[in-house]
Amino acid sequence: MKFMPTTTRLVCVASFLSLVAWVNQANAQWAVGTTWVRTDAEGKGMTMSVSACCNGGYRLTYQFPAMGGQPAMVLTIDSPLDGTDAPTLMGGKPSGQSMAIKRVDDRHYTAVVKLNGQPMMTATGVVSADGKTMTVEDVPQGAGNGARTTETWIRK
Repeated sequence: MKFMPTTTRLVCVASFLSLVAWVNQANAQWAVGTTWVRTDAEGKGMTMSVSACCNGGYRLTYQFPAMGGQPAMVLTIDSPLDGTDAPTLMGGKPSGQSMAIKRVDDRHYTAVVKLNGQPMMTATGVVSADGKTMTVEDVPQGAGNGARTTETWIRK
């Protein structure tokens, strides 16, 4: 597998993050309508908004600012958070990427990101006890995908 361009990697990573942002309490609905801002150097300026969708699931909408010569973009994923693959849309169109996001418990999440059906990354996320921050560790799958990264998100 070839090295993923920054834009592709950011899109993959962002999808997972949102899942973590939602739940810090037994009732996950508290986070619907929230927005998270990514603060680490690699993803600075990205935002993720959470809304309800798909019969109890969540729609995650990521706004990516223009960076690295790439234009600004919007990524959307509708996930039931039960570990099933859900397609990601880039600018409202299929991207070839899917995410299988699963809620482990009130503060922990996992995700498998695939591109054209092939696993390209796993991610684990933890929401802080006070629900104000989340940290996500991304682990590329396959040779040549780069190093692990850690994302930091702050709830607005």
